[in-house]
Amino acid sequence: MLKWRKPVKAEKSLRARALDLLSRGEYSRLQLAQKLAKHSEDEAEISALLDDLAERGWQSDERYAEVLIHSKSQRLGNRRLQQELQQKGVDAELFQEALPSREAQLQTALEVLMKKFKVYQDDAACKAKYMRFLAYRGFDMGTIHDAIGQWRQQDDADAMF
Repeated sequence: MLKWRKPVKAEKSLRARALDLLSRGEYSRLQLAQKLAKHSEDEAEISALLDDLAERGWQSDERYAEVLIHSKSQRLGNRRLQQELQQKGVDAELFQEALPSREAQLQTALEVLMKKFKVYQDDAACKAKYMRFLAYRGFDMGTIHDAIGQWRQQDDADAMF
């Protein structure tokens, strides 16, 4: 009786692995280095490969930052976006200009707040809950107070009609 063996797969080169990852999405330099480190112990080889990919424009921390900000800025505040980007190893200079403006943040905070809580309640416990919710999402205190104030004004105006 013959047993069938699985064919042996050829090992992918480090470059092929990097291009495979980049073909599926954007990665920061740090993320890509961490993923490639599982397949090679030579840090110099990984660094040289990452330099080459960046030189060719196939990997860009700036582009990664723009993609992340664009995808998450409708739910999160600037502080949370900055924290995530810094954890991914992106330099602060690269993403400061791409962050949403204060007005855009205020609008986002108001939308997120109204979507989550539906009805405004004017007691201290609820206001504290609103503030914790927005602070966790990465909005600064000025934006939080302004968003809650605007929501209250909208609710008062709606109550009059």
